[in-house]
Amino acid sequence: MFSVSYQRRSYPSPGPFPERKGGRAYNGCMLALDLVGKKALVMGVTNERSLGYAIAQKLRAAGAEIALSYQSERLRPEAEKLAQSLDGAHLFQADVTKEEELDALFRGIADLWGHLDYLVHSLAFAPREAFSARYIDTAKEHWLTALEVSAYSLVAVAKRAEPLLREGGAILTLTYYASEKVIPHYNVMAAAKAALEVSVRYLAYELGPKGIRVNAISAGPVMTVAARAIPGFTKMYEWTGKVAPLRRNITQEDIGYAGLFLLSPWASGITGTVLFVDAGYHIMGMPPGE
Repeated sequence: MFSVSYQRRSYPSPGPFPERKGGRAYNGCMLALDLVGKKALVMGVTNERSLGYAIAQKLRAAGAEIALSYQSERLRPEAEKLAQSLDGAHLFQADVTKEEELDALFRGIADLWGHLDYLVHSLAFAPREAFSARYIDTAKEHWLTALEVSAYSLVAVAKRAEPLLREGGAILTLTYYASEKVIPHYNVMAAAKAALEVSVRYLAYELGPKGIRVNAISAGPVMTVAARAIPGFTKMYEWTGKVAPLRRNITQEDIGYAGLFLLSPWASGITGTVLFVDAGYHIMGMPPGE
């Protein structure tokens, strides 16, 4: 199913390693994550600031082979640059609102690899007007678009990935705290994230007997191109950094490492879970005292 390798490393030390319980000395062997031979499809990478790209980088660093999907021909030049940076990742075009393109994507994965180990769903969209208007004024078409692209797409891709995913495989998506608490201007995207998290739990339940795990990362605010389109995002970003217990904002690298962990065998007992990676912001009930 998977392999974990051991690497013997030398360390500069002022003296012998401390004895471990039972009287045995630590022998300098460290666990190393080895995903060589694993196949990962990362969907929704648009530029180097994308959280999906951060996860793809860590997967590749651990040895996994990567395929990226992008939404339209307009995004292909940037996708090609990102693929090159991942040692020549495979590229597929797929608009998740078009059934035929999703079908073609997973036929392509089947032809390329014959199976799949990891699927990263890094997809979300709502029209700009949906963020600037009052929530009560949300247009029906904006609601449907946000829910289709940001939530239903996880179900759609999981259905197509199921025949390809092997035991020990995993699906990962990205959500946000606004699914639970009111974040002004997040509006219909908050409803979409709530639906996404429900889908994570139901997919985890249904795919679990096959040994396939489904999880989500609830990421704190990160300076991505998409995030900056949300009115008031800069204020949200600054406030989170001040209030979070770690007194900082998270980075793309934080998400990359968390994603690698949840997909890897090191998280083999975790499924149906939303992991907060937000410097602890979600635990706060009021601003910290001076």
